[in-house]
Amino acid sequence: MHLFDEDFFVRGCLEVPIIGEDEPFVWGVWVTLSKENFERERRPRRDPERVREPAYFGWLSSRIQIYPDTVLLQTKIHTRQVGTRPFVELEPTDHPLAVEQRTGITHARVREIAELTEHKWRHPRWDEKAPYGGAS
Repeated sequence: MHLFDEDFFVRGCLEVPIIGEDEPFVWGVWVTLSKENFERERRPRRDPERVREPAYFGWLSSRIQIYPDTVLLQTKIHTRQVGTRPFVELEPTDHPLAVEQRTGITHARVREIAELTEHKWRHPRWDEKAPYGGAS
């Protein structure tokens, strides 16, 4: 999606390994790309060879409210096979979400995330006026 030819977004999967499991925990997120990278990402949309595309730089544009502010974390977007949303890799920083993506999370952490998101937990610094803290 692009708005006014200024902002270019792609939806992707920010995957966090679950320790001892084959399948990761997945956050559906939005990432903003430069116009050039957005056009590169769109060109091979239905081409099976798109998996060979190099990663695209982008900025995380989703606020995942159980973490300190996640907006504008640096990312790499990895194109995957046709019909699969891109993989969102966070730059290796000390942000808790980036650490969890690198090191994995326990089943207890998965339960904690489920409880926090189920109860529409809000970070006290964000969206204080919004009933459920905005989008994630």
